[in-house]
Amino acid sequence: MTDSTFLDEITWTSDGLVPAIARDAKTGTVLMMAWMNRESLSLTAQENIAVYWSRSRGKLWRKGETSGFTQHVKSIRLDCDADVIVLDVEQMGGIACHTGRESCFYRELQDGKWVATDPVLKDPKEIY
Repeated sequence: MTDSTFLDEITWTSDGLVPAIARDAKTGTVLMMAWMNRESLSLTAQENIAVYWSRSRGKLWRKGETSGFTQHVKSIRLDCDADVIVLDVEQMGGIACHTGRESCFYRELQDGKWVATDPVLKDPKEIY
């Protein structure tokens, strides 16, 4: 079992959350950002599978529980202010975004407009 004292070193928001950025462990591509609470971070550290806190559902969310696209955690890093987590992950199936893309950061600002620049790898209707 993981020693939970590391949780006390985190600067949690007033809601008891910390932002967590997941990036591909091999390429460094930023895949997504989600929130973690003490329980989800503790479970992630114990299981080496990404577990987040879903603010919209108000419950723990095991990444890939519906889609099958789980994130196997290779390392967990904490920034210098102790208020942001970075997870280096192996993204199973190559899709992290609910839109069917590799990354949730698929839009780029071009000439004052957000343009989708990354392809849909799988139709979300086939995933969910």
